Amino acid sequence: MRLLFLGDMVGRGGREAVWSRLPGLVSDLKLDFVIVNGENAAGGFGITEDIFTSTIAAGADVVTTGNHVWDQREALVYADRHDQFLRPANYPAGTPGKGSGLYIARNGARVLVANIMGRVFMHPELDDPFKAAEAILHACPLGEQADAVVFDFHAEATSEKQCFGHFVDGRASFVVGTHTHVPTADHQILNGGTGYMSDAGMCGDYDSSLGMDKEEPLHRFLTKVPRGRFEPAGGPATICGVGVEISDRTGLAEKIAPLRIGARLQETLPEFWA
Repeated sequence: MRLLFLGDMVGRGGREAVWSRLPGLVSDLKLDFVIVNGENAAGGFGITEDIFTSTIAAGADVVTTGNHVWDQREALVYADRHDQFLRPANYPAGTPGKGSGLYIARNGARVLVANIMGRVFMHPELDDPFKAAEAILHACPLGEQADAVVFDFHAEATSEKQCFGHFVDGRASFVVGTHTHVPTADHQILNGGTGYMSDAGMCGDYDSSLGMDKEEPLHRFLTKVPRGRFEPAGGPATICGVGVEISDRTGLAEKIAPLRIGARLQETLPEFWA
């Protein structure tokens, strides 16, 4: 199975870059399943229902989120209406929406996708992410109810991300980190067969501070005084993510490589999909 994960869409530039390029990627690379993190898609903070549905229409099978999931208050209403919209699974019981779901890929495979948020340096501090993952895996084990299992682990600390990857190693097909907006170079297959990458990066303008216009955050670092709002950078966006080849027999990762498309960073496509 060919699975593509795209990192956090940031602002108009990030989401429009995904919308324009994703249909061609699905077709040209013969992708079976696509996951996009959309939590920064609406002006850098949250995601509206229109943006969510447009991302699905462009070819995403699931849209994940993170700590900004409720920044657009309408998400509290539409989260319950859309099966393909995920918020972190370790929110307390009774929170709108859901944190995981079982979906059918284009090749007929059953794909369990779970959105989990870390707790180190993260706000709000949610329930234990490891216990949440254990409950999800117990309810829908790889090789039984699911042919593939993917975790979007939305977290700040790479140590927490790595430990989470080792925790589910051999029980998940792929663990990818989001939230820090910078693509890491540690894509690998762990000892138990789980594909892993600490952060997929973002889909946005890299001539920025994490996708935001760099002048305001730079001013705050220099003066410690806010001068205005954070606004998404308006330059050309680069799409960043990771591609994974998942075994149809075992449900574990066989190949993994980053994907970057855009002028700012060095472009690369998974060579096994060339």
